[in-house]
Amino acid sequence: MQGFAGKVAVLTGAGSGIGQALAVELGRSGASVAISDVDTEGLALTEERLKAIGAPVKANRLDVTEREAFQAYADAVKEHFGKVNQVYNNAGIAYSGDVEVTQFKDIERVMDVDFWGVVNGTKVFLPHLIESGDGHVVNISSVFGLFSVPGQAAYNSAKFAVRGFTEALRQEMIRAKHPVKVTTVHPGGIQTAIARNATVAEGLDQAALAQSFDTLAMTPPEKAARIILDGVRRNRARVLVGPDAKILDLIVRITGSGYQRLLRPIMGRL
Repeated sequence: MQGFAGKVAVLTGAGSGIGQALAVELGRSGASVAISDVDTEGLALTEERLKAIGAPVKANRLDVTEREAFQAYADAVKEHFGKVNQVYNNAGIAYSGDVEVTQFKDIERVMDVDFWGVVNGTKVFLPHLIESGDGHVVNISSVFGLFSVPGQAAYNSAKFAVRGFTEALRQEMIRAKHPVKVTTVHPGGIQTAIARNATVAEGLDQAALAQSFDTLAMTPPEKAARIILDGVRRNRARVLVGPDAKILDLIVRITGSGYQRLLRPIMGRL
């Protein structure tokens, strides 16, 4: 894909799924890639794939909730490559459970990874992106950052927060005339392991929930990566990934809060 040769791109959650696919596609497009994940085995696989295609790569274990470690990591990436052009805040976890039965710690964990991980990654790299003169922040929200469903209050909260944070940041960069573009990404059902790795409230069947998600997931991660990078290349403010994301976004735009009534029978069956 054109437009990425010579760039230095940073990706969190690069050990699998969308993160791994983005890393490989960026490497094929001529970018140098800094990848991180808490899953060291998956991270090593991504590193091997990048080395196999000759892409310069720096791989490190990183927990995006550890702010001081994230700051040190950002400085190390800048020192290693000499610059940072793009940051893809992709790391995320999933959780299912109604608010009534969900523990505080479960909500906090989702917010720490899915929202604060994005804030941490944006903040620690932003000075480097501005300094590069050609920066881009790409924050991964979700289709669940466009509408809410029962049982996903924690995940909805985090992904709505990512959307609000990123859309505000885009306007701030324009107002300040900083050389940093900003894109929010809303994937629909992507064929990744996020549901199989999710935690659930007591009494729920995690395997059954994961199977339901896998049945509905429509888009391979490799296709998702190409859609995202095309949106980044075109400096899109918002990128919808997958036909399901586009359809659901349209429903919400047309019906407003009425989507809750329209989708209730579907959510009930699921």
